[in-house]
Amino acid sequence: MTASHSNPADRTAPRDADEPFSPGGAGAVSDSAHGAGRPARRRFGAAVWAALVIVYVVWGSTYLGIKVVVETMPPFLSAAARFVVAGLLLAAFLAVRHGPSVLRVTRRELGCAALVGLLLLVGGNGLVVFAERTVPSGLAALLIAVVPAWMVVLRTAVGDRPGRGAYGGVLLGLAGLAVLTLPGLSGDVRISGVLTVMAATVLWSVGSFSSSRLPMPKNPFVASAYEMVAGGLGCAVLAATRGEQRGLDLSAFSTRSWIALVYLIVFGSLVAFTAYVWLLHSAPLSLTATYAYVNPVVAVVLGAIILGETVTWPIALGGAVVVAGVCLIVSTERRA
Repeated sequence: MTASHSNPADRTAPRDADEPFSPGGAGAVSDSAHGAGRPARRRFGAAVWAALVIVYVVWGSTYLGIKVVVETMPPFLSAAARFVVAGLLLAAFLAVRHGPSVLRVTRRELGCAALVGLLLLVGGNGLVVFAERTVPSGLAALLIAVVPAWMVVLRTAVGDRPGRGAYGGVLLGLAGLAVLTLPGLSGDVRISGVLTVMAATVLWSVGSFSSSRLPMPKNPFVASAYEMVAGGLGCAVLAATRGEQRGLDLSAFSTRSWIALVYLIVFGSLVAFTAYVWLLHSAPLSLTATYAYVNPVVAVVLGAIILGETVTWPIALGGAVVVAGVCLIVSTERRA
């Protein structure tokens, strides 16, 4: 994904994720022509919707990819390889296209990007990878749907008021989550794995929320590269702490695990994560967070098609409810 001419990186300071788009900003369309004195209605450009679709679909598929990777690969070591390689590739691409100076940031910006990377990719994604050794990929995706609820809590804590529609969308999403997950918890699923995923949702939410308020690198793609490298190094430290490198035998890794790892690097990290970081700079936070409602539906559908999992009535009903929550949140944000 490449930056548009109206890349938010051209701004002199990071924009709050829920601040209205400024004229000429990414996806900004002025409604002033509809009459003076009327409040402008926010509209999202094609780039925002394209990035949302990428995050919706690609990240929905990564839960299956992670499950295949950890079949034969150590969790944190594989996550470290994924993010370090993806981050270095993105940094190299940016340096070739825009010149090495594009990677120049202040120490404070670098520190903030590293902190967000640790929260998102070690605390968030890394814990999910670790949990999927025992938690089914579909259930992990369903548990992640609680992220928007944490977002609303964080926004309320700093005095923001997302609006009744956003609160209603969160309630619908949580109701759908309950319908989807309660039947799944009756199987052979370790509660420790479920709690690990829940902890990951909190850390991912804090990282996403912080990225819109900290002095991050002005170019969101540069920020993404530094975040991935920092997150990958953090996962490597955890891998070393757990001793995952001891007795490591690369020949023991299956071909499908290697293919899944490459998929996660290229699509899950370079494409989808970069799109997510760009959205954090270019779209309302609560709109960006709606991926957490759609991803479980995508994961369930892929599980049915690829793994032959049965789509029961709770899955169908819960999926319909979470999609309704997405529609409510999106419509609320567009009226803001």
